[in-house]
Amino acid sequence: QVQLVESGGGSVQAGGSLRLSCAASGRSLSIYAMGWFRQVPWKEREFVAAIDWSGDSTSYTDSVKGRFTISRDNAKNTVSLQMNSLKPEDMGVYYCAADKHYYGSGGNYDYWGQGTQVTVSS
Repeated sequence: QVQLVESGGGSVQAGGSLRLSCAASGRSLSIYAMGWFRQVPWKEREFVAAIDWSGDSTSYTDSVKGRFTISRDNAKNTVSLQMNSLKPEDMGVYYCAADKHYYGSGGNYDYWGQGTQVTVSS
């Protein structure tokens, strides 16, 4: 199985940028579709972005379209989420997730990281 470790979270002011990374170990990331999700204590976990196995297809929740970009580097076994023009409502714990067979916005992914905190102040 694959182990996922997120990094790159932090505190920024509204309008700022962060780049999250998800590093995989144990298996090649190329056999997994990948997703990013976020959660705050008062809401259910929500889908942010996903990328298919090859990187040819990506998907975003409407609220981040045009601001966030998901990408993958299978040679380096990493997936990234570039977040620009951050808003206070983007705040939360961000999780990366992996699945061999599923690509999409549902929480059906088999493997999850521990999460990285993103704080956006207004």
